[in-house]
Amino acid sequence: MLFITVDSMRADMPWNGYPRDIAPTLTALAKESVVYPRAYSVSSYTAKSVGAMLTGRYPSSTYRGSTFFTEYSPANVFFSEVLQEQGVRTMAGHAHLYFDRGKKLEQGFDVWKMVPGLTWNALTDESVTSKQLTDLAVDLLSDEQNTTKPFFLWLHYLDPHDQYVQHADTPKFGRSARDRYDSEIFFTDREIKRLFDFCDARPFWRDTAIVVSADHGEAFGEHRMYKHAFALWEVLTRVPLIVKVPGASPRRIDARRSHIDLAPTFVDLLGVAAPASFVGKSLVPEIVNGTAPDDREPIVLDLPADSNNPPTRAIVRGDHKLIVDVAGGAFRLYDLAEDPGEERNLASSSKHRDTLAAMRRLYEQTWAKIPVVAPFGGGKLIGGGVADGPRGP
Repeated sequence: MLFITVDSMRADMPWNGYPRDIAPTLTALAKESVVYPRAYSVSSYTAKSVGAMLTGRYPSSTYRGSTFFTEYSPANVFFSEVLQEQGVRTMAGHAHLYFDRGKKLEQGFDVWKMVPGLTWNALTDESVTSKQLTDLAVDLLSDEQNTTKPFFLWLHYLDPHDQYVQHADTPKFGRSARDRYDSEIFFTDREIKRLFDFCDARPFWRDTAIVVSADHGEAFGEHRMYKHAFALWEVLTRVPLIVKVPGASPRRIDARRSHIDLAPTFVDLLGVAAPASFVGKSLVPEIVNGTAPDDREPIVLDLPADSNNPPTRAIVRGDHKLIVDVAGGAFRLYDLAEDPGEERNLASSSKHRDTLAAMRRLYEQTWAKIPVVAPFGGGKLIGGGVADGPRGP
């Protein structure tokens, strides 16, 4: 199985209606795959969203540190550990030093590789790495000991992240941040094509499931924000989700889905039972068997307090989204059908009093079932308090 995440890739890609042809490789893949046009990351920046992917739990329920570049305790159960215990070869390739600075993200991986030549800057991403990451992946997949039995390979491409470099050999769409970002997506997509072209000549490829998504979205001035983190707006949490499984018919599934379902889906695709700690449900029945999509709402979005992020939660049910300022106790209500850009807060409208009350009840009922674990490390938290939580049960 191949899992590709592209950092900061927004949901509005060409296969979801974006007019620019900025990702021809992934657009072609989408035509052969099951596509979820209304998929959500669990959080709005890498450290928290990746934690949810790996553990199958909401970030607030994980044993984690208090810093922006979050450390995860070995007490968490990662899907990679579950696969590894059942003999699946587990591998990952990464292109940012967050993944290699003692954050314990590598547990359960037989192979955990970083592209060479990375530099650390806590404020920005200075590296261009897509070519090197594809080279790394080709090296891993050329080694037969990695592919002669069931394998899981996760590749996290970074180049759309942060600086939006205009590469000399990619289309120049314009000078704005979004224009340059689009060129970065094209650059990364081309390297994914090179990976796919290599894999197409390998015997394992016809039996390999492919999942493509993003760790979060990206803002370009919406809500006076740029980049990501710090909030749970749709542009930050909506992500692409493409799933190609051998034998599964291509189609679009419009039901809302969350990354909380990825861990159980991964183990299911590889024939391994999910542990009780995973709170999501496998997508395999609706992908492979054509089972009618069930109702998995409310979608839960979770940005727990750390050194830089204020504690924020959100739920989405039907056309409505409720965003909660956990520390301040404020509620914001949006109608996503009428106001997809979340520009009109309906929480103070008498016309929507009943809807607000219903969404608040649903929020309280939902979070009453989600275990909340305080972060560890002793640092100060945005919104008040000190990180005095446990490192394990």
